[in-house]
Amino acid sequence: MNPPAAPLTVLHEYFRRQLPEATAAQLTAIEALFEPRQLARHEVLLRAGEVARVGAFVARGCLRSFVVDEKGKEHIVQFAPENWWISDQNSLNRQEPALFSIDAVEDADVLLFDATFFRKLSQLTPAFTEFFHRLLQNNVRTLQRRLVLTLSAPAEQRYLDFGQTYPTLARRLPQRMIASYLGVTPESLSRIRRELAGH
Repeated sequence: MNPPAAPLTVLHEYFRRQLPEATAAQLTAIEALFEPRQLARHEVLLRAGEVARVGAFVARGCLRSFVVDEKGKEHIVQFAPENWWISDQNSLNRQEPALFSIDAVEDADVLLFDATFFRKLSQLTPAFTEFFHRLLQNNVRTLQRRLVLTLSAPAEQRYLDFGQTYPTLARRLPQRMIASYLGVTPESLSRIRRELAGH
């Protein structure tokens, strides 16, 4: 098995795919806006109620955002595997208490960015600014779709949508985390998987 690529190499390849018109100098400049960091499994990047100082691009591993209700039950809002971005954007930009926590589901290599990231990005090239506006719009659309599915779709449909959104995660994540994301019990998730496998 080949060793994992260095985080900045992963970022460079990501932008090469997303913005093929970017120059080597521009890519070098954007890489300078990030701070590489390793997270151990279960390590917390942000706690609900704190003010977010950073967001993250995931080069290796998987992070999640989640909330904990007053009974101590976790509700997973989002997963962020390789090449995904994760943050509490409202907390980061407005310096307000975060609504959710972020931690590492697996050992992870991430690249951290701070609240000045988008302003500095816009100074590099309009192409980067336009790209991140599209990224934020896609994130909003994904969250809206997830909200509609959670409120109105049967659990089987929510599970199929999870597989489409996160094609690499079904075999990597503990069943209890997938169940938490779907809003079902682990027992119900087992039943859904059996029924879908029988089709």
